[in-house]
Amino acid sequence: MVKKYASVGALVAAVLVASLGANQAPDKEELQLQLPKPMFIGTPTNLKSANLEVVTGKSRGPFLVPVGTKRLSFERPVNASDMLPVIGELDMVTDGEKDGGDGYFIELGPSKQWVQIDLGASNALHAILVWHYHSQARVYRDVIVQVSDDSDFLKGVTTIFNNDHDNSSGLGIGKDKEYIEVAEGRLFDPKGVNARYVRLYSNGNTTNDLNHYVEVEVFGTPLT
Repeated sequence: MVKKYASVGALVAAVLVASLGANQAPDKEELQLQLPKPMFIGTPTNLKSANLEVVTGKSRGPFLVPVGTKRLSFERPVNASDMLPVIGELDMVTDGEKDGGDGYFIELGPSKQWVQIDLGASNALHAILVWHYHSQARVYRDVIVQVSDDSDFLKGVTTIFNNDHDNSSGLGIGKDKEYIEVAEGRLFDPKGVNARYVRLYSNGNTTNDLNHYVEVEVFGTPLT
């Protein structure tokens, strides 16, 4: 009898179990996400970026996390380099609303800006999912994702992602590629690092010099 699996992620996990053997089976499951509807169709061709990743048009596919991983960021406090957004309120970053339309995003001023989420305690982090403005195809500049147990990010800082290829944000040259905003958001893998605070930088985009966030979701497991 051929066994049926509930999702591609479950099938992938089963294949890993079979390949590693029963005594080495990874304690993993597919990260379950609720995604907004796409706001545009097709692959844009008029975006200018010297550091853009190869666009395949394919979806991200399943992402496996440790069993018991939970969303830690929902309705958690948000601080920012610009505490008075041009549009929206900071608590919209963690309110669970991911739609790309008007009324669902915050707009911070020009140049380098950041938003920061306080998870309330240090946790083992397994996924960070970010939606900037995704109603149209844009590339946000100098996207940098850092985590720390220090709210001022002066010590114990781990950089999860950095696509600032020319150090224009002053946080070091990153080796990651720029990417086009889409409705499924961008998933960053913190690889289980322990942290309480998540800080995300950007430095304008290919449409204007402003910085936008629709939603940030952080997934992890409490430390025991």
